[in-house]
Amino acid sequence: MRTLRAGASRLPAQIQVVRTGAGGTTRPAAIGPAPRDAIVVGECVAEMDRLPAGSVDLVFADPPYNLQLENALSRPDQSLVDAVDDDWDKFVDFAEYDAFTRAWLAAARRVMKPNATIVVIGSYHNIFRVGSILQDLGFWILNDIVWRKTNPMPNFRGRRFTNAHETMIWAARGQDAKGYTFNYEALKAGNDDCQARSDWLLPICTGGERLKDKAGRKTHPTQKPEALLARVLIAASNAGDLVLDPFFGSGTTGAVARRLRRSYIGIERDPSYAAAARARIAAVEPLDDEAVAIAPTRRNEQRIAFASLVETGVVAAGERVFDARRRHCALVRADGTLAAGPAIGSIHKIGALVQGLPACNGWAFWHVERGGDLTSIDVFRADARASLREAAGL
Repeated sequence: MRTLRAGASRLPAQIQVVRTGAGGTTRPAAIGPAPRDAIVVGECVAEMDRLPAGSVDLVFADPPYNLQLENALSRPDQSLVDAVDDDWDKFVDFAEYDAFTRAWLAAARRVMKPNATIVVIGSYHNIFRVGSILQDLGFWILNDIVWRKTNPMPNFRGRRFTNAHETMIWAARGQDAKGYTFNYEALKAGNDDCQARSDWLLPICTGGERLKDKAGRKTHPTQKPEALLARVLIAASNAGDLVLDPFFGSGTTGAVARRLRRSYIGIERDPSYAAAARARIAAVEPLDDEAVAIAPTRRNEQRIAFASLVETGVVAAGERVFDARRRHCALVRADGTLAAGPAIGSIHKIGALVQGLPACNGWAFWHVERGGDLTSIDVFRADARASLREAAGL
């Protein structure tokens, strides 16, 4: 998921990020509307600078980790570990890495819509530096998410704890960001009606999912599992959204986006990685629209007043409402309020009053009698919403 790093100027005040051996400027002209379902071969900052501002719904970034490996890593039997020692993960010092990080994050922030979010993944080598720069640039951190690996690489030297996790930072474009996508209800429903947590237990990429060349070698050393990207995209995007991955690598983001009917832009500097990603994504079959549609949330549902149910006669003025155990009752008034003794108020206020509680969800608390059985008034609210959606052709 990572790409070759930029050949950046070492003067932080005049950062230039261009392809090796190619001329360029720090801000190329925009190329018009943002492409969709496209892999762009080029340097990440220069190519993001060509995208129109405010065009992307979600950014997923798996940048170089700057692992700082100086020597070969071997197992106890002296066999070599297939570690990440590519040139794209090597930086002269922390200052150069920070300048690179600041450049690509600033470019990503420019192309994000006001309500877009970004997810950056890293390890202890780099994620704290990334988090500090995110905040310096004005991003607003929403969560840090720990990816616990079920099958991490062991610590062969026995001098440290096994590195069994990576960290993702999820951030909004700014502190004042409103309406960013977080599919809370969908995640909760898929988690046995429990809130989704910020620690995710998932295996690393292995087996048939791992891309390999004709010689059986890994196509890319840091390929991320599709399950990880699926959870990110389901949580923070919707079908039809545009997802940008500036370090496209083997194309996991694009493959998952295609399957979940999101659009993607992948920026990858290495043509061989881009070719492998293109072939991988072409083989993906998108899911049906119905399989990826996010159910309407309560927060976004059409507001229905209890008075409207009374006005249309669904709940009759003068009848009584009860709690589920018939311990409390109240009279329905013509104006949509309830009366319990001398007290008059909304379904919520009277529900709280009769229970001696500070608050109450009246829709869930009150029931009406139909055919000898009690029916929640929330059932009638749901019917009313369904009728409105049908009338609107939704």
